[in-house]
Formats: sequence, C-alpha cells, structure tokens
Amino acid sequence: MLTVRPILPKFEGGRVQGLLQLIEDGIHLVVAALLVLLAGLLTVGVVHDVIRSIQGPYREETVVLSALDNSLVLFIVAELLHTVRLTIRNQTLDAEPFLVVGLIAGIRRVLIVTAEAEKSFRWHVEGIELLILAGLILVMATAVYVWRRSTRPGDYFPLPEAP
Repeated sequence: MLTVRPILPKFEGGRVQGLLQLIEDGIHLVVAALLVLLAGLLTVGVVHDVIRSIQGPYREETVVLSALDNSLVLFIVAELLHTVRLTIRNQTLDAEPFLVVGLIAGIRRVLIVTAEAEKSFRWHVEGIELLILAGLILVMATAVYVWRRSTRPGDYFPLPEAP
C-alpha cells in the first residue's frame, strides 16, 4: 500500500522556524532604527526650539514647557528602544518596560497639565484629567511593583544558599 505524505514545512527546529526568527529580528531592527531616527529628530527639534525661543521674543514658560515636553517624549523613545533591545537579546517580550513607558507618559502628562493649568485651573476639565492620571499612575506603579516582586524574588526575599 502506498502512503501519501503531504509536503509540509518543518516546524520543530527546522528552516521555517529559523526563517521566521530571522524575519522577526529584522522587524525589531527596523523598529530600533526608526526609534533612533526619531530620537535624533526630537533632539534636534528641542535644541532648535530652545535656540529660536531665546533669539526671538523670550517667553520663559513656553521654552520650559516645550523643552520639558519634548525631553520626556525623548525619554519615552529611549525606553522603547531599550525594550526593543531587550526583546532582541532575550527573545521574549516583557510587560515591565511597557509599564515603565506608561508611567513616564502619565507623569509627563501630569507635569504638562499642571504647568498649563497654573494660569487658569478649571476643576471640571483639568481636575478630572489629573485624577484619572493619578489613578493610572498608581495602578501602573503597583503593577510594576508586583511584576518585579514576582519575577525577581531575590530582590525582595533572600535566596537560599546552595550547600
């Protein structure tokens, strides 16, 4: 009796897995290159805005808010780049770096809202936004704490010594 075996690609340790891994690493490298390009553009933009603001009619609060906002966005981009680097190195995607990016983004927005609201604070608009942001920051900080405590027990509890 003749048995017919379909010609299927190998999935366990075969060429398809290697090819998919190569494609995945290539995508990560493209994302990393785009993040580096974005970081460079943001840096040039911040320096350009500060120089232009100092040369023209100087408004201290505008320069500070713009530099603070763009610097924190640059910090977010740096953390995303760090996350991509860890993903390439460890071949896993961890939630913690994304929680840290979320924390930075939340804190950035709180700083911007409070700086802009200094002129005319309206409880109905800015107050509600600040309360929601504070809740989100608290939840994300708690999630980071729980994540670290569950994935790095040696940081919180002494590890047993080997005999």
